[in-house]
Amino acid sequence: MNIQDERIQAACERLTLKAVADQYAVLAQEAVQGDHSFSDYLEHCLKTELDARRLRSQAMLVRIAGFPAIKLLDDFDFRFAKGAPKKAIQNLASLAFIERKENIILLGPSGVGKTHLAIALGYLATLGGIKVKFITAADLVMQLEKAQRQERLETLMKRSFMAPSVLIIDEVGYLPLQRNQANLFFQVIAKRYETGSIILTSNLSFGEWDVTFAGNSALTAAMLDRLMHHAHLIQIKGESYRLKDKRKAGVLGLAPQTSTAS
Repeated sequence: MNIQDERIQAACERLTLKAVADQYAVLAQEAVQGDHSFSDYLEHCLKTELDARRLRSQAMLVRIAGFPAIKLLDDFDFRFAKGAPKKAIQNLASLAFIERKENIILLGPSGVGKTHLAIALGYLATLGGIKVKFITAADLVMQLEKAQRQERLETLMKRSFMAPSVLIIDEVGYLPLQRNQANLFFQVIAKRYETGSIILTSNLSFGEWDVTFAGNSALTAAMLDRLMHHAHLIQIKGESYRLKDKRKAGVLGLAPQTSTAS
C-alpha cells in the first residue's frame, strides 16, 4: 500500500465509507478499462457504499425482528393450504397495509402456514427498511409481567412493542391467559390501535377468544373491536403441513376430509 492508499483509507475510515475503502481500487481499475469518466467512477463508488449500507441495515433489521426462521412468500404452498386467498395475500406483499397502519389476522388450525405467512410479510418489510418485531403470545405476556414486576412496563412497551412499525404476535390462543396477563395483552393492542400494524396468528375462531383471555368477554370484545377495525382477515383450512409426509406414509392414518394435500 502506497502513501496515497493510506490517505484514502484513513479518509474513508473517518467518513465511515467502509465499502468505498474496500472497493475503490477495483472500481478504479474497472473505470480505466471501461474508459469511464471521473463522474462515473465517483458515482460507482457512492453506489457501492449505498448498496453496502442498505444490506447492513436490512441484516440489522432482520436480526432485531427476532424471526425464528426466514420464510418467503414464494415458498408458501397455496395448493396445500385450502382456502388461503392467494390474490389477497400477494396484494399484502405491497406492504401498503403498513403505511395505512392496518392489521392482518391469520386464523386456522395448527400447521396450515399462518406463521409462515406472518414471517414472510414481516421479512419483506425488513427488506424495505421497516422495523418489525416477532414474538409469540406466550413470550409477550411473560415479558410484560416481568417488566411490570420490575416497574419498567412503560419502558418495555415503548421500546419493544410500540417502536416497531409491524408487531407480529404468533400463536394467540395456544395457552390460556390469566386475568392480569389478559389485561397486559390488551394494553399492547389498545396502545398500537391506529398507530402501527399488527400481524396476529391464532388457531381459534373469534368466538373462542374469551376463553383464552381469562373468560373476560368485555375485554375480548374491546380488543377484537380494535384489531378488526382496520384489518385483513385471512382464514386458512386444512391439515398440518408439517404432518403431511407422515400421513402419506401411513404413520398417522388418513388425512381429514378437508385436506387438499397432493
